[in-house]
Amino acid sequence: MTSAETAPPPPMRLRELVFGAAVSAAIRAAARLGVADALDDSPMAVEDLAAAVKTEPKPLRRLLRALSCYGVFAEGPDGTFTHTDMSRQLREDAPDSLRAIALWCTEPWTWDAWPRLDEAVRTGKNVVEDLYGKEFFTYLNEDAPESADVFNRAMTRSSEQSAREVAALLDLSGAKSVADVGGGQGHVVACLLDKYPRMQGTLLDLPRVVGNALPRLREGGDLADRARIVPGDVREAIPVEADVYVIKNILEWDDESTARTLRNVVEAGGPGTRVIVIENLVDDTPSMRFSTAMDLLLLLNVGGAKHTTDSMVSRLGAAGLLVDEIRPVNPYLHAFECHVPG
Repeated sequence: MTSAETAPPPPMRLRELVFGAAVSAAIRAAARLGVADALDDSPMAVEDLAAAVKTEPKPLRRLLRALSCYGVFAEGPDGTFTHTDMSRQLREDAPDSLRAIALWCTEPWTWDAWPRLDEAVRTGKNVVEDLYGKEFFTYLNEDAPESADVFNRAMTRSSEQSAREVAALLDLSGAKSVADVGGGQGHVVACLLDKYPRMQGTLLDLPRVVGNALPRLREGGDLADRARIVPGDVREAIPVEADVYVIKNILEWDDESTARTLRNVVEAGGPGTRVIVIENLVDDTPSMRFSTAMDLLLLLNVGGAKHTTDSMVSRLGAAGLLVDEIRPVNPYLHAFECHVPG
């Protein structure tokens, strides 16, 4: 059997949940081995698959059998394995690939941090600084460059997949300029510049991040004449004037950092400026299990949090913004349309 047809009784379900780390580890192993990439659209014998990914057949069968119980790969009556909708998302070349996210959420530091969740719950503080003696992103860049690279790839993939949906949702037809605040490599601003051919756009993020901005936005790129790239820490200042500021998935730090960023945007824009904040929420949405898990991970690594609708509205109001409308971008992202009064 590859999956249960009925829900297990509570004692067995709890046993399954406490072995959740085994599922995470199995997904990580399959992603690192490239099993999904080696498996094509036809069923494959485990011996052939093992040869393709350079593993031993018997332990590979055990790995795939465990994953098949959760719908990641499927085992046929003849012992061959095939793809499922979920396993295809572990392929590097899948348009909706989640391989980078799967690796990021199971990086080595996570296995050090999760056992200390009770400590984080007691204190309300991150545990990474005690573990490694450094702030989380400093640790990543100085001591765990491979994890930093996985993080950058995961964020890039996530931005690629959501940027078009964000651009399609937003009506910026009355604006002449837009600033992508903490915008990573600039996927959102690039999509907005595509949608509005007369608009000017600015990408603002840390120097090491904008150093890898999309080639389209850099000198020689097709959007370069309408794009400006500004290095800086949005928690310190927003040295950019724009009609519209877009802030996507960065207001998840500690409360003070979030408050400073929002205040900086209000100060930079001034009265009448539009501010659009896009975030995952931990309200009752289809992404509830994923969002609440990420919420706990943020507590562990940076002392941050995902937001509810009410907590986001409260923070926006405290920064001096008026919320005009809240709309879903997709099942896991919501856009808070705001303006600076005056």
